[in-house]
Amino acid sequence: MARAVRPETKAFLLETPTNPSLEIIDIAAVAAIAHEAGATLTVDNVFATPLFQKPLALGADCVVYSATKHIDGQGRCLGGVILASTEFIETKMQQFLRMTGPSISPFNAWVLLKGLETLPLRVEKQTATAGYLADSLHDHPKIRRLIYPGRADHPQAELIRRQMSGGSTMIALEVKGGKETAFRFLNALKLIRISNNLGDAKSLVTHPATTTHQRFTPEQRTEMGIPDGLVRLSVGLEHRDDLLADLTRALECA
Repeated sequence: MARAVRPETKAFLLETPTNPSLEIIDIAAVAAIAHEAGATLTVDNVFATPLFQKPLALGADCVVYSATKHIDGQGRCLGGVILASTEFIETKMQQFLRMTGPSISPFNAWVLLKGLETLPLRVEKQTATAGYLADSLHDHPKIRRLIYPGRADHPQAELIRRQMSGGSTMIALEVKGGKETAFRFLNALKLIRISNNLGDAKSLVTHPATTTHQRFTPEQRTEMGIPDGLVRLSVGLEHRDDLLADLTRALECA
């Protein structure tokens, strides 16, 4: 990453864990590179949530959230959050805010504030269920690969232990047979809903290659670790055994 820095580089933007492959990026290391270059670092912390990862404490200058996800957590409203020091907001953001007026509606702000009251309860329960599902499905014969930050076999488990205090509500799994098998699997689900949203009280699943990342070429998706059989699962608040039964039955149908 340091080799990519140019004299005109002003800012770094990263997401960790990444969507949808759940790769982990070393925030402290990137912050050091950015600051050495005189640039700022902004971290999208949606997948880790404020509970499990503290980017500002690791050297980031700014943290952003899609508040529609875990903060609302029930698919009720749209919103976003920018967190940074007073100095960063005043020098980097204030003029933009004055000129564009991106203020949220009072009702949406109220909904998001109410959502924050239950954020720990919801996310901790969802994460515990995600860990249970990841362990239960890891060796399923229809699954080629399963990625979950809470498992010891994650390729970056050591970095996760240093950087995060918990796993995630998100699981990435690659079903054998590519897109056609993945579609049969998705369509066979009964309890889990197909949606591009995540962090909701309801469990949601999506096929990144034909939705969130469909604009990339197949070669680019392969390089990014997004094969046609990859499915992104956002674990909700349903009973873990009901979710496991739904996933297992759908895999058999695939």
